[in-house]
Amino acid sequence: MSVFRLAFIVMLTALFIAPAAAQNYIREDLRVPRDGTNGKGLETLFIRPAEAGRYPLVIISHGSPRKAEERPTMTPAGFYIPALEFARRGFAVAIVMRRGYGDSGSDMAEHSGPCNNPDYIRSGRAGAADIKAAIVALGKRSDVDPTRVIAVGQSAGGLASVALAADPPPGLVAVINFAGGRGSRADFDVCKEERLIAAFGAFGKTSRLPMLWIYTANDHFFEPKLAEKFHDAFKAGGGRVQFIRAPAYGKDGHGLFSISGIPLWTRYVEGFLADHDLTQRATPAPLPSLPTLAAPPQFGARGREALAQYRRALDPKAFAVSSDGGYFGWRSGRRTIEEARRDALKSCEADKRQCHILYINDTAAP
Repeated sequence: MSVFRLAFIVMLTALFIAPAAAQNYIREDLRVPRDGTNGKGLETLFIRPAEAGRYPLVIISHGSPRKAEERPTMTPAGFYIPALEFARRGFAVAIVMRRGYGDSGSDMAEHSGPCNNPDYIRSGRAGAADIKAAIVALGKRSDVDPTRVIAVGQSAGGLASVALAADPPPGLVAVINFAGGRGSRADFDVCKEERLIAAFGAFGKTSRLPMLWIYTANDHFFEPKLAEKFHDAFKAGGGRVQFIRAPAYGKDGHGLFSISGIPLWTRYVEGFLADHDLTQRATPAPLPSLPTLAAPPQFGARGREALAQYRRALDPKAFAVSSDGGYFGWRSGRRTIEEARRDALKSCEADKRQCHILYINDTAAP
């Protein structure tokens, strides 16, 4: 038996180990078998309601940072809270790190090539191949319904999810694309945007699944006029899509699919699910119970809301606050406490403010 074959079996066996229940949800760290990952498989975080049953599957696909050195630091935990919103609505959810991201054990598989000659079709298909591998592997679980799968992607993950719909695996029933695209090297600067438009058009020629696309009015990666061109090209090819022109969100609407965007994006998603008979729970289940963390007395509404969001996030995490209590910053989903501390302080210390760590995970910092 080959080494790779043995590694494949070991990873596949680990995939089905019974997890420990935590409150009303089950969470597992998995490795999805995948060729070309040096035997590691795709790093995956899996969440589902704790009640026994077979759940429709949502596959969440991340974006791609502009700086290559940030790719290895990414973790599935970065999308834990948005994923939990789908679990609350009766879905099993898998956040899958594609090849070249996080700890998925491979060189970058989705390179679109140089900025003056990008191949966005190839890049989208490479990402789609990883999503498809995850769907096939996870569909073998006894708690997953492989006949009802929804692909949800953000940014480069959105493009990969659209590419997946152009050549869908069995069981894929819908796609949700949050600000999908690729090739943004700076705000409002996309490498050969006409080729990206053409890629959406090419995927539309064979995609017939229902889709929801959400782009905001202040997306700095793919601005509204460019997103409209994606939409027009995709529909011209024959693709089915409900296109949402969402209002401006935060400083850069590209990050709508996030914890603070939940009140907005869940409304669009719930409507789409209802329109296509995919609703599992009309009323979301309660959130897991959260630790009690005291807010500094100087905190206003924004600070208290930020601390509430922090309480929901996964470890390792850290929350920083300025000496006067007027500013704050927090980060979660990092690989180490040291990274969480560093990034929380960096977020808080803009404009040369003096900040200190208030909480590490769910404990007051010494």
